[in-house]
This record gives sequence, structure tokens and C-alpha cells, in this order.
Amino acid sequence: MTAADFTLPGVDGRDHTYSEYEGGPGVAVVFTCNHCPYAQAWEGRLVGIGRDYAGRFPLVAISSNNAAAFPEDSFEEMGKRAMTLGYTFDYLYDESQVVARACGAERTPEVFVFDAGRRLVYHGAIDDSRDEPAVTQHYLRDALDALLEGREPPVADTPPVGCSIKWRAR
Repeated sequence: MTAADFTLPGVDGRDHTYSEYEGGPGVAVVFTCNHCPYAQAWEGRLVGIGRDYAGRFPLVAISSNNAAAFPEDSFEEMGKRAMTLGYTFDYLYDESQVVARACGAERTPEVFVFDAGRRLVYHGAIDDSRDEPAVTQHYLRDALDALLEGREPPVADTPPVGCSIKWRAR
């Protein structure tokens, strides 16, 4: 699988494209949302990862949930949450759900790490436990570190754990 191009609105008031994140070792895309308790459980760790890798490895969060059915996931609420929690990465809205479908995303949170050639090199969970003190494996951090060092990530695929993406009727 390779990364698809996209143009999506960000909570910062700008439209963002996949290509603006290129030029480095890769791009990490995390499908997430506001209302899911799993996404909320990993949110602080995601903010930390964004902060720790800022300027070295781009991290992009995308919400693809049907906000008509889940108003907490509306674009307006996304902006409020990003501001309140101090998101250190772009938070984009995939209202059409085209990007989520192109990636095959099913859960929130669900990680897709692409290398500089847009090749998927890691897919799955942020780490191995919803409960932060119980974490023993840092899948996303390990994948980013590997790519920064010119290596393949040590783990290529783990099961994503979280709420299902709330799809619109087609």
C-alpha cells in the first residue's frame, strides 16, 4: 500500500495536502476522533509523540467520523479539542471519508506510517496498552525511530485497538 494524496481542512484554518509533509523520512497518519474513549486514552501519548518528533518526522491526525451522527466529532469540536489539549500536530477533517477508505482505516486510533517513498511500513496501534502505565512496546515511536535511522521498523503490523470509524451511508 502507498499513501494517497489528499487535501483536507485543518483545525488551524488551512487546507493541508499529503505532499506538504513530504521531504523527510516519511509521514505518520493517525486516524482518530474526539468522542472515542480509546482515542482519548491515547491522546496524551499522541501529543507527546508529536512534540518529541516535531521538525524530524511529521505526524498528522485525521478524523473521518460521521459528525452528523456523532456531533462531538464535528469540525468545530475538533478545533476546540486540539486547542484545549495542545495538539502538537495538524488535525484534519476527512468529512467525505475518502482518505479513510483509501487507507483501509477501520478504528480510532489507527496508525499508518509511510516511508519517504510513500510505502506503508507500519500499521496498527500506537503502543501495546490503552493503560499508559502498562505499556511495554512503543510501536509508533519504534517505527519513527527506525525510519529516522534509515532502518525498517521492527514491527510492521499490529492490531489497531479502538472504536470503529463511524461511516456515513453510501
